[in-house]
Amino acid sequence: MAKTQRWKVGDATITKVVEIELPGAITWIVPDATPERLSQLPWLQPHFCDAQGVASMSVHAFVIEADGMCMVVDTCVGNDKERDIRGWNMRQGPFLSDLEGAGFAPESIDRVMCTHLHVDHVGWNTRRVDGPWKPTFPNARYLFEQRELAHWQAAESRSQRTVMEDSVLPVLDAGLADAVASDHRVSESVRLVPTPGHTPGHVSVRISSGGHDAVVTGDLMHHPAQVAHAEWGSAADTDPELAKATRSDFVERYADTPTLVLGTHFATPTAGRILRDGASYRFVVD
Repeated sequence: MAKTQRWKVGDATITKVVEIELPGAITWIVPDATPERLSQLPWLQPHFCDAQGVASMSVHAFVIEADGMCMVVDTCVGNDKERDIRGWNMRQGPFLSDLEGAGFAPESIDRVMCTHLHVDHVGWNTRRVDGPWKPTFPNARYLFEQRELAHWQAAESRSQRTVMEDSVLPVLDAGLADAVASDHRVSESVRLVPTPGHTPGHVSVRISSGGHDAVVTGDLMHHPAQVAHAEWGSAADTDPELAKATRSDFVERYADTPTLVLGTHFATPTAGRILRDGASYRFVVD
């Protein structure tokens, strides 16, 4: 598996840097996506499941180079952090060195955009430095959707409080965070797009440059199978009905358009187009 991929979108460049990519059952996050059902969507093969319907998913970040800036979208799970999910707990992975190997030293990042504040989207916001958690990207402004930030600041669950304390609050304490609207324009070519439901302030990221367009999904969907089955929700959706409506709207909006869709959890090759497929839809890799 390649640790990085790159795409050109007009004058912008998007680079994917992988933290984790593994095959396995995904019913823990998309309960309806059983191997039997996935095997009935042959266009998922070979990239997103095998002939037996065993799926693949990924945790990765996107780095957008546009308008003279380097911008990271979602910062994965992170190292050294106490997590409830096996394989994510106290990780010691090479993500940061892989990011630097792709040409992006932490000091070179100008913006960090979190599509939402779940555990696998904020982890590398911070890293341990001589004990305390410190922002990984010291020269960046971190953009948190304002409703999303308020929602999780009020969260009472132990696991989410832990995530906030080690991966979000240190950024606020360092004065590097901006609470922004869900349609915030980050630069001339990059803006946030409201896609609520998975979480209250969930956003996607739209890139428009030189007559070309791309969109980073975030967790409005976790697997390309949800292009065909928008009714297949995530076990982590805060508002399942709103999340379903958001997925349906997203698929209809981008179907049969040249917009490049980059799935935040789609396994390699990750990017593609949404096409109508009779009464349904399918995802075709770029």
